[in-house]
Amino acid sequence: MKLRRLVIPVTALLIAFGIEASIATDAHAAVPTDKPAVMATWSQPTATSFNAWNTARQHQSAWAAYGFDWTTDYCSDSPDQPLGFDFRLPCERHDFGYRNYKAIGAFPANKSRIDDSFYYDLKAKCATYNAFVRPACVSLAWTYYQAVKAFGSVALSDAALDHAVDLLAKGQAAQAQAQRA
Repeated sequence: MKLRRLVIPVTALLIAFGIEASIATDAHAAVPTDKPAVMATWSQPTATSFNAWNTARQHQSAWAAYGFDWTTDYCSDSPDQPLGFDFRLPCERHDFGYRNYKAIGAFPANKSRIDDSFYYDLKAKCATYNAFVRPACVSLAWTYYQAVKAFGSVALSDAALDHAVDLLAKGQAAQAQAQRA
């Protein structure tokens, strides 16, 4: 019994750091008891949490005993790549949090953290774009975050999109001017 308790957290750490592990089938039977703890680890607004979830996403078969719902519709009714900014992975982790916390009946207590993690992920994605266009990305990230926070899903308004388009155009113009100088 003690071995099972040790095997599961060690396995989670190995997989989180991208290390393959082979585990006996009977050890997998005990894994689901700590499903809420694993979900909590993967739904924090940190890079470590995102990276652990993403590694698990890439090795879903290792987590089969948990019965996680890995399905996604990405950014629901809003563009997955608004103005070319790729929000698919943040939307996918957000879907994972919503779907799995709803499945275990713990969604209301965790919604705020899942939404905050979504915003963290969006800002982290925006940080990968150059400084000239980043303001447009951050503006869209804020809009997506506010939508999920208020409504539980992303709905991009025309006004928010127009604002981001303006910011993007200004950023691209400033970038072009800087390159000419």
